[in-house]
Amino acid sequence: MAQTSRQFALETHDLAKAFDRPAVAGLDLRVRRGEFYVLLGPNGAGKTTTLRMIVGLLRPDRGAVSVLGIDALADPVGAKRLMAWLSDEPMIYDRLTPTEYLHFVGGLWGVEAEAAAARARGLLGVLGLLPHADERCERLSKGMRQKVALAGALIHEPRLIILDEPFTGLDAAAARLAKSMLRERVSAGCSVIMTTHILEVAERMADRVGVMVAGRLVAEGTLDELRRRAGAGSATLEDTFLALVATDGGAVGSAAA
Repeated sequence: MAQTSRQFALETHDLAKAFDRPAVAGLDLRVRRGEFYVLLGPNGAGKTTTLRMIVGLLRPDRGAVSVLGIDALADPVGAKRLMAWLSDEPMIYDRLTPTEYLHFVGGLWGVEAEAAAARARGLLGVLGLLPHADERCERLSKGMRQKVALAGALIHEPRLIILDEPFTGLDAAAARLAKSMLRERVSAGCSVIMTTHILEVAERMADRVGVMVAGRLVAEGTLDELRRRAGAGSATLEDTFLALVATDGGAVGSAAA
């Protein structure tokens, strides 16, 4: 991994985790710098478990994780300074306002107060939250809370953004804003790895797609590369995904994990 880490924002090698059964089984995964990578798979494929190991919420049974050349298992704090994590359930402090929350999170990451205030204003503005900037988060809708959580994830300007079903609870307008913001970050050199069950989003957003089945990466590439592998011609990502999952013996269901 050390020989190739300069090229990749994220690398995992032989990553494994078992609960009552194997959830992730020796996963080798690479996300390039400046790439939008979408991880798909049927329910129980191990996608969320993978992301939780990458961000340090779960300790792997074996394997290695490298974030922009930093060993995330040996130096978790150093790796986390370069990452942002956003789950499908917004994790924010209900008694704080969005402005207070963003200032608090900025302080945790060591962002200077004036810079944190400027970034907070910018993020709240882009996400359409300025009218609610001084309301307590407990009064906000789930979609608004999700946008506050996204702003909090971006306040320290991470170089690797890790998203687990980030568009859950967002209406069409909010989802468009979030997607536009993420694409802008990628265009500026940031890397994104995301799970989603909305295959249309994956088809529009991803530079590359990985397909997981039973804890293993069974296919990976651009949409055209996956189509050729699946023999799906000019089919949609949904057709391609279902063909790849069926080929590798997975239980065909939704793309959520």
